[in-house]
Amino acid sequence: MRFYLATSFLFPRSLRMRLFALCFVATHLPLLGYIGWGAATGRIALAELALLVAATVAGTALALIGIGALLDPIHRLADALNSKDAETPVLPEVGDVIRTLYAGVQRTADATRERIENLQTAAHEDSLTGIANRRGFLAQLEALPADGRKGSVAIIDIDYFKQVNDQLGHDEGDRLLRAFAGRLASQVRRADIVARWGGEEFALFFQDCMEDEACWSLARIAERMRIDPLGEVNGRAISFSAGVARWAFDPLERALERADDALYEAKQAGRDQVRRAGRALLEERCP
Repeated sequence: MRFYLATSFLFPRSLRMRLFALCFVATHLPLLGYIGWGAATGRIALAELALLVAATVAGTALALIGIGALLDPIHRLADALNSKDAETPVLPEVGDVIRTLYAGVQRTADATRERIENLQTAAHEDSLTGIANRRGFLAQLEALPADGRKGSVAIIDIDYFKQVNDQLGHDEGDRLLRAFAGRLASQVRRADIVARWGGEEFALFFQDCMEDEACWSLARIAERMRIDPLGEVNGRAISFSAGVARWAFDPLERALERADDALYEAKQAGRDQVRRAGRALLEERCP
């Protein structure tokens, strides 16, 4: 590597020409030595000099041909790796050394790609529940086409979750979070997006849904929680409260704020209910 870097001033953009320059100098050393000896002694024989020059030129030509032949598989390999015609390049018919080189490069590339994918997944997925985290939720909404960025958003909070942790332990709290995430994800459509918003809060995006439709969907899940509870605390089935807001082309942050305000109203009104944002007090509670 040091020698490679030290010779980088020779044709820095062409390894073939750099190798040729080195071989050219090396093959001409006998000729240069003979010329130097002849100049020092005054005994240069023209016939011998012509023969030596011819042999040196022939050796240089052979070196150039050999270098080209040795480098050809590497160039073919580079062309295959850079090919845009196929996702998986076809390995050219090359020798064992080049094939080993290709295999090593391919393994490194695959491992790097896998690490990048794992990091992207970890950045957008909640490790406890397996659903999207806040960043993943926002990224999925950001990736929606313009005509798909409308519907209803909901912020959901598990009621009395602190008491679950305090009375039943954090292991039970983690189990409840996983079970609740699974129930939410199984009770909505494929087009909807479920995420853990943070702590015991979850976020839901109901694509192309009016607030009434989102409320009915959440009310159905709430009823399921009462019939088939995920657990109990203080002798009552664990429930949730939610706030729902319409989102249609306006900034997402404003819709989320309205949903969070509606959630606060639901918690203040006694929990275990779903409320819509921006309605009169008597109309806020969803059917």
